[in-house]
Amino acid sequence: MAADAHSPASRTDRVAVDAEDLALYRQKFQQRLPASLAELQGPAKGLVHLPLHVAWSGMTSYDLGKPRQRMGLYRTVLHEGMHDDLTRYLNQDLLLQLWPTLRRLVGRTVRTVWEDAFPALAARGRAAA
Repeated sequence: MAADAHSPASRTDRVAVDAEDLALYRQKFQQRLPASLAELQGPAKGLVHLPLHVAWSGMTSYDLGKPRQRMGLYRTVLHEGMHDDLTRYLNQDLLLQLWPTLRRLVGRTVRTVWEDAFPALAARGRAAA
């Protein structure tokens, strides 16, 4: 007989599946990370045009001189970019500068993966809290 959807066994199975899904989601972002923040050599000013595989659902051009667009670019690249996109479009100094605010705009998994990998980001996040 199949387990009732509300039985303890069913809930335990669901928790295990959720934990596995979360681990895979974290791994997706971990695999994309640069080895160090120094690899982030993207532009610090000007217009940035993202490829469609990164900016598939919205704006593709961002003016780094406009704070909202700069924040939108970083949020999009952190969520959707592959390793080469991260190093091409993100700038180490800008990421460090934006992180205290940006960390609240990205998903929990993205924030955790980046702060676990780069203590400088975690410290900026703690300092802002």
